Amino acid sequence: MKNINRRHFIKTGVLGVAGLAFGKALAIQPSNLVFNGPSIEQVKLGNTGISIPRIGLGTGTVGYSNGSNQTRLGMNQFVKMAQHCYDQGIRYFDMAESYGSHKYVGNAIKNFPREDVILCTKIWTHPNDSKKIQPVEVALDRYRKDLETDYIDILLMHCLVDKGWTKSRSYYMDTLSEAKSKGILKSVGVSCHSWDALEEAVDSPWVDVILARINPFQSHMDGTPEAINGLLKRAKDNGKGIIGMKIFGEGKHIADTEREQSLNFAFKEANIHSMTIGLESIAQVDDLVSRAVRILKA
Repeated sequence: MKNINRRHFIKTGVLGVAGLAFGKALAIQPSNLVFNGPSIEQVKLGNTGISIPRIGLGTGTVGYSNGSNQTRLGMNQFVKMAQHCYDQGIRYFDMAESYGSHKYVGNAIKNFPREDVILCTKIWTHPNDSKKIQPVEVALDRYRKDLETDYIDILLMHCLVDKGWTKSRSYYMDTLSEAKSKGILKSVGVSCHSWDALEEAVDSPWVDVILARINPFQSHMDGTPEAINGLLKRAKDNGKGIIGMKIFGEGKHIADTEREQSLNFAFKEANIHSMTIGLESIAQVDDLVSRAVRILKA
């Protein structure tokens, strides 16, 4: 892809569509926010060989029927927000076909060097004997076409809840491993929505990356913060890359003090390398980045 000079957009203190990322308008004074180049640092994502920003742009807020709050912003507004994220160092994009966000992100990253961004998406899976199985090769070709990229950095099996998924999803695991061997994927893993699925992922040699629900309030989580953190530490010790989601409890904890508590926990206590947050406006990006920079420097 061509390296196009990055554009700069005027910062605004007015929120667009309010959604589950923050849930309500935030009092932000953009004139007090000074950014001199990327502000969000990168870290090594376990043993994947991938360097990932500590914050990623989630694109699945209220995601259903191939749409989300991010795509409902419209293409132009989404691209502007994605550009602003990139300028601040938020260069990891979390997607799924079910969010309808592939073409939006694909359009946005035309402005960026491909090697500077991390693309993570997800595939719905079904038991091996299910009639609903879709050929993985076909799905990956479609994802790459929509994203206009030759490869995807992270491919996760979406929303696993069942115990024994390493046996019931062996078809997907085998075909995703083959795609990884061909360079179509850089890493593979799972998005977990139950304790059983998460515990199985922790010790699975197939898993490179785990997307797990973690926050200090035990909101929309699969166990207590202490118990989940213990599992994630074991996963990190096993070389897994760990990405946190539901950092604000799916929008249930978005008061000023709660956002502070959530980010302090995520950065300083949670056993995660990165996190995905469903931002919906440039003002939310600025608020998040300013808090993150301050907390990490404290």
